[in-house]
Amino acid sequence: MITLAFIGLLGGLITGVSPCVLPMLPIIFFAGAGAGGASTRRDLRPVKIIVGIVVSFSVFTLVGSVILSALGLPDDFLRWTGLTILTLVGLGLIVPALGHLIEKPFYRLPKINRNDSGAFVLGLGLGTLYVPCAGPVLAAITVAGATGNIGWRTVVLTVSFALGAALPLLIFAAAGSRISQRVKAYRSHARGFRLGGGVVMILLAGALAFNITDVIQRELPSYTSGLEKKVAENKTVQGALAPAIGDASAELSKCTPGAAELASCGAAPEFRGTQKWFNGSPTTLADLKGKVVLVDFWAYSCINCQRATPHLLAWDKAYRSLGLEIIGVHSPEFAFEKDARNVGSAIRKEGIEYPVVQDNNLATWTAYRNQYWPAKYLIDADGTVRAITFGEGNYAQTERQLRELLTTANPNTKLPEPVDGTVKTDVGVDGRTPETYLAYSRSTNLAGTSGKLTPGKTVAFGLNPAQPNDTYSLGGDWAVGTQSVTSTSGSRARLNFNASKVYHVLSGHGTVTVSIPGEPDRVIQVDGTPNAYQLVGNPTTERKTMTLTYTPGISAFTFSFG
Repeated sequence: MITLAFIGLLGGLITGVSPCVLPMLPIIFFAGAGAGGASTRRDLRPVKIIVGIVVSFSVFTLVGSVILSALGLPDDFLRWTGLTILTLVGLGLIVPALGHLIEKPFYRLPKINRNDSGAFVLGLGLGTLYVPCAGPVLAAITVAGATGNIGWRTVVLTVSFALGAALPLLIFAAAGSRISQRVKAYRSHARGFRLGGGVVMILLAGALAFNITDVIQRELPSYTSGLEKKVAENKTVQGALAPAIGDASAELSKCTPGAAELASCGAAPEFRGTQKWFNGSPTTLADLKGKVVLVDFWAYSCINCQRATPHLLAWDKAYRSLGLEIIGVHSPEFAFEKDARNVGSAIRKEGIEYPVVQDNNLATWTAYRNQYWPAKYLIDADGTVRAITFGEGNYAQTERQLRELLTTANPNTKLPEPVDGTVKTDVGVDGRTPETYLAYSRSTNLAGTSGKLTPGKTVAFGLNPAQPNDTYSLGGDWAVGTQSVTSTSGSRARLNFNASKVYHVLSGHGTVTVSIPGEPDRVIQVDGTPNAYQLVGNPTTERKTMTLTYTPGISAFTFSFG
């Protein structure tokens, strides 16, 4: 329990200093200041506000949907209630008589006094408006709340997360309170500060109502993404969070990934925590009962996923009319893959016609206890998971298994000849260079002569004149980010690889010159959002070393090999 509480607290603290809380800060500051005046009782006002936020956030995150459903209320009822409370408090700061009228119903409650009677109630309202950034901890909480799998582990995780996220807000509330009591300018102009605070609260309530704050937040850098990623990838965190989503998917462990024979691995988890649906309206596994379902976890810039897509397209064309339903679950590996426009563009480019749903918070990914891009889960007509395949390959085996499930579901089905052998793809061979990440958060296989990946800095690197096998080095100046490195002045890279195909995920505008000894130089034109560009395409696997020269302004993410 201590480990779980610590993980929740850490996840909350990271969230509490992230860009998503910025719209709350002015509200918390002026709320902490309250009505002004020098009273020692005022010191408790910030604490009561934060306690209100923790209580309402914890309760409504876990059981809000159940409460609303039981009362027959709309899903956005809590949000509009919070906005109403915020507006009323703002009006109360502008018109003190109205403020006393608003607080009057709470005077009769025990241990509530006139100086801070509205603080806890305001905190309750703010808790319904507090929408923290979704990281691994919040994803586990959201899944537990959405599915009703709420136990002591989930409660501990939720409360500790809420406390961690609220601590930075307490600092702002306490600052507002201290200024209202100690600063002479505030005491002498208390009326003006009250008016200003009331106006700020009302304006922010309007901005939250019309999602204006979202525009501002999107323009801000996600300066906590590196920390969030480290927490998400930590094995201890993964092990602790997995039980918090309940036991619905525990039976998936009965399926050995890649096994040739079908198994029975429990009911397939529903799609959850998802965003936009492409190629059709939202659906559920319950809607698909009677069909054989193939759930494919993928990410559009993942070369391994791109190589698997032709097989999915062929199966969709051959077996859809016979009872097969493929559902693509797009679970992003990088932040840019969360953009619905990028995902839609990739779907059109690949010619995907089966339904695809965005899983930006990895909620469905977590429910399936998935670990790989790509991953395929075969579900029979009764909704039971029967086979799991991680990574590339085993296509003939997967097709044999889905054909077996189709025949079981409808013994009279007349299946066509297997189509897998007709699919032309670039499937790599054993011994090829592994996928290589260039950025700070997941750097792998960097072997240069100078320079250290330092996030948020422009670093001078040195190329390795004798590049070791399956490594890379950087040369010149690069701006280092958590997910990519961006070329600035004299930027180059050197890569030693063993593969027939080499792909490079790039974004920006400019060119990359590819130089391989004994071959003519090639120039790659980079234009637009992140995508995979093919640098090498040979019929056989060979070990070579290439040097890349980048014009300024190009962001490089990964090297992949086939």
